[in-house]
Amino acid sequence: MAATRYRRFLKLCEEWPVDESKWGRDLGSYLRSRVAQGFREGENTKVAKPEDCDQGYESLVRVHTNYHKNKYPRLRDTNFTGLTMEECRIVIATENLKDTMEIKTSKWKNVWEMFKEKLPKRTQKLIP
Repeated sequence: MAATRYRRFLKLCEEWPVDESKWGRDLGSYLRSRVAQGFREGENTKVAKPEDCDQGYESLVRVHTNYHKNKYPRLRDTNFTGLTMEECRIVIATENLKDTMEIKTSKWKNVWEMFKEKLPKRTQKLIP
């Protein structure tokens, strides 16, 4: 049975797309690494809890096939921000997130420096 489970997970990994815009944060990449970790010996791997393995597989299949998206259709193709799915993909790409974090960090540093000047000198030494 472990061989069958292993083949099912491999097939799921082949079908699951990898989003290159999210280096190290993509669900497809994570799934592949977890399958490799969980089935180190390939088809000869002994599964400790087969029920949990099967349940995890079924859950991943539901996510991959958009089971819940199809079961509960949305009225609009936007979210609370008003952005479409494609616009959200662009925003959460790793490269854009790095740029955003740099901007936030520099703004925070500017604000901190402004308040730091107003603090008494002995308090400035206590706060990094």
